[in-house]
Amino acid sequence: MTSRELFRAEKLLELSVGVGPVLGLDTASATASLAIVAHGKILAEQSRSAASHGAQLPSAVVDILRQADLTLKDLQGIAVGTGPGSFTGLRVGIAYAKGLVLALRCALIGIPTFDCVALATFDFISPPEGTLICPIFDARKGEVYTNLYRVRADRLDKISQPLVIRLQNLFPELTDGVMLVGDSKAKEASLLLSERGIRSSFLNEVELNSRGRQVAALGAERIARGEFDPPATLEPLYVRTAEATFKPVAAPPNAAAKERPWSDETKSSSSN
Repeated sequence: MTSRELFRAEKLLELSVGVGPVLGLDTASATASLAIVAHGKILAEQSRSAASHGAQLPSAVVDILRQADLTLKDLQGIAVGTGPGSFTGLRVGIAYAKGLVLALRCALIGIPTFDCVALATFDFISPPEGTLICPIFDARKGEVYTNLYRVRADRLDKISQPLVIRLQNLFPELTDGVMLVGDSKAKEASLLLSERGIRSSFLNEVELNSRGRQVAALGAERIARGEFDPPATLEPLYVRTAEATFKPVAAPPNAAAKERPWSDETKSSSSN
């Protein structure tokens, strides 16, 4: 179950102080991000470029376990980024996590990659309350993967579901001062917004060394709540073009509608 409210890693670790070692890993992009958290503390973390996740992920896991002075058998759970992102990278990461879980008989937790990217940005930049954070990654075929988050005093509010969309169809949803984070497509979006008179900031995702920490902390907090994902049903989050209309996250029943609804024009252009 995806939460509408996302808290900083420090808060998540406070909520999971009773949970033993959890390995977090994300291979949705060309950068492999890993971390291990246990009993409210970060034991080890690393990010590294990977020409082949399939070839390099096992050695990266061995390396980070060594840093934390742990073995695979010590793990209470494995949290893995589910995307969206590179199809091959996602399949490798999730298949590897499933294999470990079945062998170790520990918990498996799937974590949306963009939640981790947005939280890592929140930690890295600490943008003002009300700022819109928008991860943008190349989805090929002239489209991008994206999602929208709003900065609050102590958390992020997730205000859309991930989707695939053309950049020009995304722009009507972006407000002045938006924080764009991602690959070259996010930089391109920042330049195009500037031409339209909309201020934005760009952060390259390779600067977000804490993405693995977010995966692990979110996973540990879910374990603390007794939530797990069955290995047989956990799948990568493949966002299809046919589904490319913004789907706002359902707000709590009594919450006022604070975010501007997606316009019919935007929905129509997105689906085209």
